[in-house]
Amino acid sequence: MATGLGPLLCGHSRRLGSVAFRQQKWKSSVSTQAKMPPCDFVPEKYKSYPYEHMQKIREQNISPSLRLYYKKPLLLHQGHMQWLFDYEGKRYLDLFAGIVTVSVGHCHPKVTMATQKQLARLWHTTNIYMHPSIQEYAEKLTSLLPDPLKVVYLTNSGSEANDLAMFMARLYTRNFDIISFRGAYHGGSPYTLGLTSIGLYKHGVANGFGCSTTMLPDVFRGPWGGSHCRDSPVQTVRKCSCSEGVCQANDQYIEQFKDTLNTSVPKAIAGFIAEPIQGVNGAVQYPRNFLKEAYQLVRERGGVCISDEVQTGFGRTGSHFWGFQTHDVVPDIVTLAKGIGNGFPMAAVVTTKEIASSLAQNLHFNTFGGSPLACVVGAAVLDAIEEDGLQKNSDDVGTYMLLELAKLRDKFEIVGDVRGKGLMIGVEMVTDKDSRQPLPAEEISQIWEDCKDMGVLIGRGGLYSQTFRIKPPMCITKKDVDFAVEAFHTALQRHMERAAAK
Repeated sequence: MATGLGPLLCGHSRRLGSVAFRQQKWKSSVSTQAKMPPCDFVPEKYKSYPYEHMQKIREQNISPSLRLYYKKPLLLHQGHMQWLFDYEGKRYLDLFAGIVTVSVGHCHPKVTMATQKQLARLWHTTNIYMHPSIQEYAEKLTSLLPDPLKVVYLTNSGSEANDLAMFMARLYTRNFDIISFRGAYHGGSPYTLGLTSIGLYKHGVANGFGCSTTMLPDVFRGPWGGSHCRDSPVQTVRKCSCSEGVCQANDQYIEQFKDTLNTSVPKAIAGFIAEPIQGVNGAVQYPRNFLKEAYQLVRERGGVCISDEVQTGFGRTGSHFWGFQTHDVVPDIVTLAKGIGNGFPMAAVVTTKEIASSLAQNLHFNTFGGSPLACVVGAAVLDAIEEDGLQKNSDDVGTYMLLELAKLRDKFEIVGDVRGKGLMIGVEMVTDKDSRQPLPAEEISQIWEDCKDMGVLIGRGGLYSQTFRIKPPMCITKKDVDFAVEAFHTALQRHMERAAAK
């Protein structure tokens, strides 16, 4: 287990949490300001309201439930591929992609051109008429999914897609109960809040009837874990005695899943939903064979298996186009959103002909889902992923970034875990690697603010907001990674200097 804190000068020893370190100056091994890669894009001059007036409007006219990042919230003005520009023209490397939504790059020229062309032709007809783009897009999208997942229902958001998937599962099976993982996020609608299992999203109103949660098979923070559990270039610092092809942690978590089936739900269930890698909870990965075994157990109970690909889909995991493929499973229902439209509001539910037919027993309608404009945008995104080689880029650049971040984990005791696959990455911050207790929120926030001040935007996640979420547009380069890792290294170093000075 790596416990080194990096180079320290000799001096008086004291404790921070449970981490011992010297009360002397931290010996700097990196520059105090990471150098941002060049960009030849020149943003337009900002011409809207002053920052202070924007803040006043926000306070008076925007719902307070829509919270902002950072002590001084960013006022962003323009985007170009992996870059964002604020109202003063300052450039930022976007490592969060509008919460894992900008898949091919901000204002990608191919997507922008296709959108502009369709805007001049036809925006909206609704689904009572045919228009070419919905048929063309349905054919293109479903060609990327394995049999028998060939029928698509287009919606407008991930919550809406998961809501519909729940409805379909219950209609098709004639059962009601659905299981999800603790730590899962599947939406904020009253229906999907039953599946979402993160306390911050729970409101004091009735929700979740017929929804049960099961233990999250988290091989870093959970009760069982090891050094070979997950499908990632970087494993946990936890040790195990498992031989090749054996995972005792997986066996223990499957027993917990069986316990849920035997105690919390009826003998016949409607389904089980899981993200291939948990998103909002901080890129949490399961043991390699867990989903395969869980799917079998669910189907034995008459349930369908739903893969929530809202964050993992469209090549982000690198090795495969869909996250479920990394687990060697074929779900019965797949939900898609976020990266599907590169920021355009669209989503989809893809399923089998038999399951889709259950929804046709009565009328089910969506005014905006599958509009001419949305379908053209979706098709252009698929073309950009293929033409720009973004799945391979996610694999190459994502693996490079994971390995570079792992070096920081080995150097800093407060970096507890680096995990993920492709460009779906989490960095979990702890007081120390032995206890795995979350680093206090105020300390994490200062590291986060320092990264922003150096021009790197990253997300936050986890039950305690203790995990940095790195899920950038899939067009980022290794030079961008070098800059981001150097900035993060500097922020970690500054944190240790502040702690040493106390």
